[in-house]
Amino acid sequence: MSPTLSSPLRDVVGGKTAKAFETGLDLRTAGDLLRHYPRRYAERGVLTPLSDLREDEYVTVQAEIAKVDTRSMRNRRGTLVEVVVTDGNAQLRLTFFNQSWRASQLRPGQRGLFAGKVGSFNGRRQLTNPQTQLLEDDSDVEESMLTGLLPVYPATAAMPSWKVAKAIRIALDVVDIADDPLPDGLRDRRGLLPLREALRLVHQPDTFDEVKRAQLRLKWDEAFVLQVVLAQSRAAIAAQPATPREPKPGGLLDEFDRTLPFVLTDGQQQVSAQILDDLARTHPMHRLLQGEVGSGKTVVALRAMLAVVDSGGQAALLAPTEVLAQQHFRTLRHLLGPLAQAGELGGADVATRVALLTGSQGAKARRENLLDAASGAAGIVVGTHALLQEHVQFADLGLVVVDEQHRFGVEQRDALRAKGSAPPHVLVMTATPIPRTVAMTVYGDLETSELKELPLGRAPIETTVVALVDHPHWIERVWARIGEEVAAGRQAYVVCPRIDADAAEEDTDDETANAAAAVSEVAPMLAAGPLSAVRVEQLHGRMPADAKDDVMRRFTAGDVDVLVATTVIEVGVDVPNATVMVVLDADRFGVSQLHQLRGRIGRGSHAGLCLLVTTAAADTPARERVDGVAATLDGFALARLDLEQRREGDVLGASQSGARSSLRLLRLLRDEDVIADARVEATDLVAADPSLDEHPALADAVRELVDTDRAEYLEKA
Repeated sequence: MSPTLSSPLRDVVGGKTAKAFETGLDLRTAGDLLRHYPRRYAERGVLTPLSDLREDEYVTVQAEIAKVDTRSMRNRRGTLVEVVVTDGNAQLRLTFFNQSWRASQLRPGQRGLFAGKVGSFNGRRQLTNPQTQLLEDDSDVEESMLTGLLPVYPATAAMPSWKVAKAIRIALDVVDIADDPLPDGLRDRRGLLPLREALRLVHQPDTFDEVKRAQLRLKWDEAFVLQVVLAQSRAAIAAQPATPREPKPGGLLDEFDRTLPFVLTDGQQQVSAQILDDLARTHPMHRLLQGEVGSGKTVVALRAMLAVVDSGGQAALLAPTEVLAQQHFRTLRHLLGPLAQAGELGGADVATRVALLTGSQGAKARRENLLDAASGAAGIVVGTHALLQEHVQFADLGLVVVDEQHRFGVEQRDALRAKGSAPPHVLVMTATPIPRTVAMTVYGDLETSELKELPLGRAPIETTVVALVDHPHWIERVWARIGEEVAAGRQAYVVCPRIDADAAEEDTDDETANAAAAVSEVAPMLAAGPLSAVRVEQLHGRMPADAKDDVMRRFTAGDVDVLVATTVIEVGVDVPNATVMVVLDADRFGVSQLHQLRGRIGRGSHAGLCLLVTTAAADTPARERVDGVAATLDGFALARLDLEQRREGDVLGASQSGARSSLRLLRLLRDEDVIADARVEATDLVAADPSLDEHPALADAVRELVDTDRAEYLEKA
């Protein structure tokens, strides 16, 4: 029997070569090899631009030999062959140690492929002992290299590009690729190649048009199989029973809307209508609510919670930190007023209670809140991971709201959902905008709502990069600017990457944290120096919960002028009087973090000023990240920039970033149309054939993509 795509690679290329592929390139099956696509294509006779080479990169270049010299080495025995190759403009030196035979093999005027790691010596770029493949030597070159385009593969020293090409040529000849995961009808509608032809053309094309057609088909493989998995997940959710939750006339929601001191934006009204419609259905809502910083997601979520309480159920709001949980608790109590004071003096006739559960609560308060949750007296329960503990019970959990969901593991979210007698409705919120294609992949089993419109009356925010590498004295002006705002009755944040000099904050890169600003150093420096005339306090994650809450209460009340903090204030903190945000070592933070931090100001009627302090040099990725945030307040545009900088990562795993990706050709930003079309096709197919019984090749592809861990992730996500 011929090997198939799932066969071990040793069945195709032999044990020794298979071991080299597994060790160097993590390729284990015939399918892995055939999906190891070329990084680029070289045209025969068109030389590689040598000026584009970067040091420490492993490259394969096509170049012409310009000069060959042989000499004895100065400091040790042996010979050194130096070969200069050119693309007609730039030059690259090839250095061969104790390989004197290279002088007769390599002659000026010859063209070939040269593979190795780019280094430098005396300021000149070079490849040391590179592997070579002369293109004019017909007896020694692969037949596929003599015509069409030359595929250049991601390679290693033991397995250069042309050896990869040789192994792939063998695989194309012997591997059985009869089964195609894309249904015939889909291929016909979309004008896509059969799988076998696409694999042949992506590896052995004659023209770039063939490359384009092959890559389009193979991108569809990645997009469609993934969207089928997500469509199956959505179908499974829709098949679950849920208790419909509808507000009642004259109930909490009506009273809340009647007393609301501001008008909801059009976006808030539209999204609220979507959510209330979902809650009234007999299967669980599974919706992602994403929006700009300060767009009013909390009010939308509160209206959903009140609708559930009106129906006799309860809502749980899960927050990632105690600071954010306490902030949500205070915000909900403030928004509801007498509606949150059931059983209290001054409470409204139609009212409920809001309970708070955190890990550091005192025993008495904790017992009272646990009882309110278990008895149903508290219609809304706000908490941290403490909500997930076994002894936390609800009378009738109807809605789970997860704030800043990316900070929670799948198991944690699932543990809270399991506390309902029937599957509860789920609303996932994030203030970190997500590009549409990411929402269709990472969160593809949720319906998505967006809030882009900011409430009326929000003040503008000016963002400036303070580049200390060019102007170190500007830091003095930063502190003076804070003093001016405080003198005008305003407040300010100063954010540092670290807590103290010995420990890096979790969100920072440990390798670069040693020189970063620390709260424990910056706060006393400011209090004793440039801000000695104002009230400076610290806030960070290692402080006791009651101390953190005390600082935030006093800052909110205006009794603290400047809060020196870590990213513990990144989300949920709402102090309208705070107008200045200074981020020290801003290049240590990600795009979304900087945007979130900036969102802590401009929440009132006074203009906001965000100062991003950095020592990063111009034209570096870190500086580009900071400059990108300063250039726009559009969180959705910044989300695209963030994805471009972080790379897609493994979109099916818990990690949302990193170099390794389960996507090989598909790019979440560049291929938005393919992903959107694949979602439509997958939804229709799964509706007609939920178990893929009529599509066995597709079912095999789904099983290959979704291993046990990923299946569990998608099932619970």
